[in-house]
Amino acid sequence: MEKEAIDGLRLKHRSDNFTLLLLLMLLTPTTIAWTGEIRGRVVCDVCGDSSIGPEDHVLEGAEVAVLCITKTGEVVNYQAFTNSKGVYTVAETMSESEHWDACLARPISSFHEQCNHLRDGSSGVKFTYKRPSGYSYTLKPFVYRFANAPIYC
Repeated sequence: MEKEAIDGLRLKHRSDNFTLLLLLMLLTPTTIAWTGEIRGRVVCDVCGDSSIGPEDHVLEGAEVAVLCITKTGEVVNYQAFTNSKGVYTVAETMSESEHWDACLARPISSFHEQCNHLRDGSSGVKFTYKRPSGYSYTLKPFVYRFANAPIYC
């Protein structure tokens, strides 16, 4: 009889836990997660000829700032550095109702000794972010140039 009473108590305890879990699930607001990504490259236009050729190279460690406004009006500021392939990436996961609406990406600096002057037209880009969750928005490369082009150009 004692064992039956204990088993009944365990069953009641499990039933109370299930009820509490069910109640929490029903009362907790569900939010759908949204993930966005912005990526681009930073390159060095060695000859300053405005075209990417074999003499040009990517810039590792270049700094890029990305400023985004969400659908709810929140301003979010990101900082990114390029990897060895000259690629920077900014990614965020947030509520679907609050995801990015519009963004501004701009180069901040190049730490390359000689290639550290921004080419005209490479000062930044504004864009509306309309990608669904899980998709990336790729920007045109930001281009730096040499202060003095090498002789072979």
